[in-house]
This record gives sequence, structure tokens and C-alpha cells, in this order.
Amino acid sequence: MAAEFGQEEETRTVRISSKTHVMPRKKLGRRECQLVTFDLPYVAFYYNQKLLFYRGISDFEDMVGKLKDGLGVVLEEFYQLAGRLAKDEEGVFRVDYDDEMDGVEVMEATAEGIEIADLTVEDGTGTLKELIPYNGILNLEGLHRPLLAVQLTKLKDGLAMGCAFNHAILDGTSTWHFMSSWAQICSGSPSISVPPFLDRTKVRSTRVKLDLSLPNSDPLAPSNGDAKPVSQPQLREKIFRFSEEAIDKIKSTVNSKTQSGDALKPFSTFQSLSVHIWRHVTRARELKPEDYTVFTVFADCRKRVDPPMPESYFGNLIQAIFTVTAAGLLSVNPPEFGASMIQKAIDMHNAKAIEERNKEWESSPKIFEFKDAGVNCVAVGSSPRFKVYEMDFGWGKPEGVRSGSNNRFDGMVYLYQGKGGGRSIDVEISLEAGTMERLEKDKEFLMDHYLV
Repeated sequence: MAAEFGQEEETRTVRISSKTHVMPRKKLGRRECQLVTFDLPYVAFYYNQKLLFYRGISDFEDMVGKLKDGLGVVLEEFYQLAGRLAKDEEGVFRVDYDDEMDGVEVMEATAEGIEIADLTVEDGTGTLKELIPYNGILNLEGLHRPLLAVQLTKLKDGLAMGCAFNHAILDGTSTWHFMSSWAQICSGSPSISVPPFLDRTKVRSTRVKLDLSLPNSDPLAPSNGDAKPVSQPQLREKIFRFSEEAIDKIKSTVNSKTQSGDALKPFSTFQSLSVHIWRHVTRARELKPEDYTVFTVFADCRKRVDPPMPESYFGNLIQAIFTVTAAGLLSVNPPEFGASMIQKAIDMHNAKAIEERNKEWESSPKIFEFKDAGVNCVAVGSSPRFKVYEMDFGWGKPEGVRSGSNNRFDGMVYLYQGKGGGRSIDVEISLEAGTMERLEKDKEFLMDHYLV
């Protein structure tokens, strides 16, 4: 049996067969772009990893060629991803690009013992980790590494596309804008439909010098990507897939008082699902009634700043919004109690609040660490607004979309559009193992009758 197990493990090995670099197809000369207050707090985060996998690729080499060709075209507009982090003479971070740089790193790999079915399971990221580059690599390493790395892996019955983006230079909105633009070119479009808006200083021009003091003694030392010390309990990751019917039921339950004529402002789908997750994760953690719990959302500020920025703004234009209460209050009150707190915090985060947050940060810059999300936190990143299942590079829509192992901590949640489309939502959660086991058995959370 041991020999058979060893053979199975061997067949699932991911082997890198080549490593190349892709630059914009046209010469662009030298370009510089200052990083701004919205970007800088993420320098000590890890590269943001996304994995898309596709079924039934007939000619892997042909597909790789098309992806590289399309990448060369789309980088003419998104050239910052082919650059490097740098510092000017005053110690201010920026993105540098010139035609002599290496560009985007592209790795080709084979893993013909891995099937699409192995990647669509709801649990874990162990197998996924081998399919995405730059595990445990800090964004600060963009000073001497590419700002985008792509791994294209031939599977037994498809192709996996693992991407690692330097989070110091772009957020989720910009990430999926780039991915959809790349897909447009690969699908035959002569140009992208919406060029990126590249001048970050239009939203903030303050120059902030950073003297970094990172938690590691060697900030560039390789890391396993875990946010917690090794002595902490093991984390588990799992996707919970909520159908349209489940989402509608959650939303109608949270909005039952607003529908009965109370003066409450109706709760959005996001607010309703967020409080559903927050309450049930808090219950699964078995906190004391007096223990604090924090809900954190990384909110898109493009339409909140004054003047508003276009959706195509390329960079980070997000800020963390925090809500805190006692675990007992959250649990004993109906869901609209927590939903009202989330709604109020989001509504109050207007242009004035953003300006005050920026001025406070600029007067005393602080590099974010994972613990800054808050005690007993549930922190939501990504958004079901991103049309991740529409990333068609010319051979159909993906079978699945996942986050990598970077930037995970106890309570981190990624929300994705459900594969079925419509109002379905996939909820990807990282929790301590005991908490996850209890959450998996929580029928009220699972909405058993409504699951996909």
C-alpha cells in the first residue's frame, strides 16, 4: 500500500518545464509611476494569488503560445505589471518600467496526474499551491522580482492558470480588469474595450517616505505564506457554495423588519451575506459573550473619493472598514443588528472619512500586518461583482476560480461569483480547524435546503 501511495503522489507532481518572460509587444521607453497612500499599506502583504482552471485543452503548446502573444499585447496598456518596484532619491516607492526589464515571468508546467475534479473540491489549497507561483513572497520583493508571475500547467484533462500579482500596485478591481482585457485579446479582439486609468496621483499626490520595519528580521526571506507563527493552530480552507435560492432566503430573512414597514434602510445582498457569515463564524468559534469580534471589509473607494475615479483606475483604491461588537450581542440579537452595524460603517465611509484616514496614515505611516484586521475577525476580500467566470481566453469559461495560499489568516473570506451565475455566490473561508469543523455542521449557516 505504501508503494501504491508513493506512486500516486509521484503522478500528482507538478514539474516546471520552462521559464520565460513576456514584455509589451511595442517599445514604450521609460515610465515611472509614484505609488500613493492607497497603495503603500500593502507593501508587507504577500503577492495576491488567483487560480483559474479550464477543461479540455486539446493543444497545450498552442494555448500557451496564444496566452503569451495576448499578454504581450495587453501589456502595452498595463505596462506597469511588466515593471518593478523602486524608490526615488527621497525614499518614495514607485513603479519603474523600461524596455530593458525582464517583464512578466511565465512558467510552463505539467501535472498530468492532476485532474480538474481534484481542483473543484471544496476543501483545502494543498494541491492548488503547486499550481500558483510566488507562495510566501512579500510584495516588497517586487524591488527585484517581476510584479506579475504566471504559471500555466498542463493537467490530465485541462489547463490551470495560476497568477501572482504584486498587491502593492493593484487591488481586486484592477486585477480582474487586467484579466478580462487579456481574455479579450486572446479571444480575437484587436484591442481592449476599456484601457486602464494609470495616473494614481489624480486621486492622491502626497509623497510618503517609508522606513520599513517588517516583522521578520529578514523581510526578503522566503516564507511559507502563513500569516501566523508556526505554533498557532492549523488553518483549514473551504468553499461554501450558496445558490440563488439560499442567497435570496438569507437576504429576505435579514430584511424581514425592513419589509414590515420599519424605517430601516434595506440591506444589500453583500450586507446580508456578510452578517450571516459573521454571526455563524462567531458562534463556531465558541467565544465568550464579552469577547470582542471584528468585521472588516476592504471597500472599493473609486466612487467614494472626491472627485470620483473611473472604474478603470489602475492601482489600489481600497480601504479597510471596521465594525466591532461583543460576541454575545451579535449572537443574541437578530441578524439585522449586525447588518445595521455593517451598513452604517460602509455608509459612513464617504469622501470626508477617506480623506481623514489618508491624512492620519500619512502623518504616521503604518504597514499593514494580518493582525490589523482585528481580534476574532471576519475579513472580506474580493467581490461577487467580479465576473470571474467570464474569463474566456478562447476555449470556454473556467471550471473553477480559487485564491492561493498567500494572504490567508483565521477569518479571511473571499467572495466570488458562483459558477452558475445569477445571484449565486461562492464563499471561500479560512478558519482554525476546530472552528471550521463546527461551521461545517451548522445547518443554519449551510442553508442545506438551498445549497447548490
